[in-house]
Amino acid sequence: MSKVRLDQIRPYGDTMDDGRVQLSFTLPLPGGPRAEAAALLMAAKMGLEGCQIVYSHDLGVDFTFFVVYGASTHSVDVSSVQVHEIETHTMEFSEVNDYVAQELGRPIIVVGATAGSDCHTVGLDAILNMKGYNGDPGLERYSAFQVHNLGAQVENERLLAKALSVQADVVLISQVVTQKEAHLKNLTHFVDLAEAEKVRDQLLLVVGGPRISHALAKEVGFDGGFGPGTTPATVASYIAQEIVARRS
Repeated sequence: MSKVRLDQIRPYGDTMDDGRVQLSFTLPLPGGPRAEAAALLMAAKMGLEGCQIVYSHDLGVDFTFFVVYGASTHSVDVSSVQVHEIETHTMEFSEVNDYVAQELGRPIIVVGATAGSDCHTVGLDAILNMKGYNGDPGLERYSAFQVHNLGAQVENERLLAKALSVQADVVLISQVVTQKEAHLKNLTHFVDLAEAEKVRDQLLLVVGGPRISHALAKEVGFDGGFGPGTTPATVASYIAQEIVARRS
């Protein structure tokens, strides 16, 4: 195996540095030679060489789905890659409870919801409900937290009002629906509401979802963002340490 050059990383397919990638997309064309030629041209314009259509399917109503193989002509210098991640020490269940009791002396109040028109609650419940996720208990089971789970399709105005009425420390929003950037618009709207009420600085704003990253969360005005596979312990540890740091 050839040595990897970190200053020009390329995708790996069959052999090191071959640049091979698989790309899938849909074109608004009926299936046939013309659509296939357009798909290959599209892939070439994306910087792929030696493209081959390995699968195509006419979806009807003049749409065709393609899977294309090709070799990327681009590379990445790993030393130039910047990653924005939440830097926090993940503690055990009992550690979080003891830490909050000792450093804060009261439970941290968390209000959570799947906001806007989003009706998905699997991720929200995985973090908040007692049963938690994959054997990791949710925040409701911690003595360190007082949790108000409002469920799905909660308008931002109602969510903020609830947070203020219970004097919440944290607002946790789950966002799954991302079509037409709905999640970004909804999250930005919540921040705008909090700022209009002059309470933004009083709240730790956390968001999670399959298309969420910490960098994106910061970009829309939140304090922390968590993506797929995040465990309740990670969120609990982050919230506990952030709230204690703020109160200090």
